[in-house]
Amino acid sequence: MQIELQKEDIKIGCKNLLYIKGAGDEVASSLRKIGYHVEEVNAISLHDLDLHQFDAIITGIRAYNTDDELANLHQQIFKYIEEGGTYIVQYNTNSNLHPSTFKTPYPFSISRNRVTEEVAKVNFTDPNHPIFNIPNKINEKDFDGWVQERGLYFATKIDSNYTNFILMNDKDEKPKGSLIQCNYGKGKFIYTGLSFFRQLPAGVPGAYRLFSNIIGQKN
Repeated sequence: MQIELQKEDIKIGCKNLLYIKGAGDEVASSLRKIGYHVEEVNAISLHDLDLHQFDAIITGIRAYNTDDELANLHQQIFKYIEEGGTYIVQYNTNSNLHPSTFKTPYPFSISRNRVTEEVAKVNFTDPNHPIFNIPNKINEKDFDGWVQERGLYFATKIDSNYTNFILMNDKDEKPKGSLIQCNYGKGKFIYTGLSFFRQLPAGVPGAYRLFSNIIGQKN
């Protein structure tokens, strides 16, 4: 079921994005529909790009599982973050993703945890943080109408340098973190298992609003 997207309810800040292709999703095309300029590339193209021209860099789903070159670019990516960039990693699986190839500013592990109940209650650990307020005011209603699931392959064993922003769980299970962020130099590293790859093509307004906030995170 498609949900009519009310673009006037979605505010965006920065607009120039780089999207590193993963296993295949419609996130980049969905973001273009609300006004973002999105350049889509494979990881090997990063060698020839000035990353600082992009307000944020986003990896497609399972990008580290499907593009071996991406793991070799951690020094370039870390420099981008350290100098003020925002780097957003969407979910990867833990089946063929080894810590030595998926380098992060501070350690965490990728679990097999997921929340399959699309109406599972969502708890914000810090509702006053900019990620829930700029440029869109996020509340529980933004998780109405989500399809199929809340998210999957959430982070676990999370280093204390990260903030774990959203907790949720299926019935009779323990709360799980689905959105973590750390400061690194002047920039930010973000990992999320939230299923934006399902929600954005389905036209879920709250998913667009939250993803726009994540993209706009700046120190």
